[in-house]
Amino acid sequence: MRIAVFSTKPYDRTYLTATNERMGSPHQLTFYEPRLTPQTAALAEGHDTVCVFVNDEVHAETLATVAEHGVRLVLTRSAGFNHIDVPRARELGMEVARVPAYSPYAVAEHAVALLLALNRKLHRAYSRVRDQNFSLAGLEGFDVHNKTLGVVGTGTIGTVFTRLMRGFHCEVLAYDPYPNDEIVRLRGTYVDLDELVSRSQIVSLHCPLTADTHHLFDADRFAEMPQGALLVNTSRGGLVDASAAVDALRSGHLGGLAIDVYEEEADLFFEDRSEQIITDDTFARLLSFPNVLITSHQAFFTREALENIADTTLANASAFETGEGELHRVA
Repeated sequence: MRIAVFSTKPYDRTYLTATNERMGSPHQLTFYEPRLTPQTAALAEGHDTVCVFVNDEVHAETLATVAEHGVRLVLTRSAGFNHIDVPRARELGMEVARVPAYSPYAVAEHAVALLLALNRKLHRAYSRVRDQNFSLAGLEGFDVHNKTLGVVGTGTIGTVFTRLMRGFHCEVLAYDPYPNDEIVRLRGTYVDLDELVSRSQIVSLHCPLTADTHHLFDADRFAEMPQGALLVNTSRGGLVDASAAVDALRSGHLGGLAIDVYEEEADLFFEDRSEQIITDDTFARLLSFPNVLITSHQAFFTREALENIADTTLANASAFETGEGELHRVA
């Protein structure tokens, strides 16, 4: 198939090219650095397929344009697909496929890393030592051991995260509309979201972004959290109302925030903006807090995950083209 790959970074080119060659080069790959948007959709001309990532704007207008150019398949190099107007794609006769599981360990391990770094102020300690400041003032954390941990979303990633955190002997409270027997086996307890939030000293988000979960953590939810609790989000930025988080941090009620995703990240992440002024006031305010730790959507970024993403993405293309093998359709 002729595949137009948008939002291309050097690692996308490396891993997709290697996978395609290993498969015998059945696909013609064209790499584009820009995101797929209504303004760049014309680049899909001459291709059967567009391959996108989480910050591409695969909305109705974009889909209409790529459909006019003959695109029959939308491949997303992600598990989530909230950036794609799936009903509209189907109306236009296009199939949508995703990568349902690339490496739950990559994301879960990053969530643990964020939690530990935030709690023990490692980001601040690193900067101090680099400046030859060896004071411990302001670096106090707490023992994660035996704390109550809330896990929101217990799919594959949430389950791996829970398994890792059981090593700290945390009491695990879980919330998910679809309970997972593995969580119970790990001695986790399912409760409603209000109870989870009100009892947990640490909350980690591992659920998809839907209409029901948009701003799941808003001003009211932050007010329910215990004084000084920590929130970690490695799932989707839209789960957290960032303005409400700023207010909760400013008041001192929220003890700390670690995020790998941000609702308005499309105009920030995956690019070097070190010579630019950040015009997103909410994001700039988050950066100003000493008890906020932000990484730029890198939780997925391991060798194993990149290999699996490339393999599954191109396997989806082959399955669509030949009718053989598994096509991971978006349900």
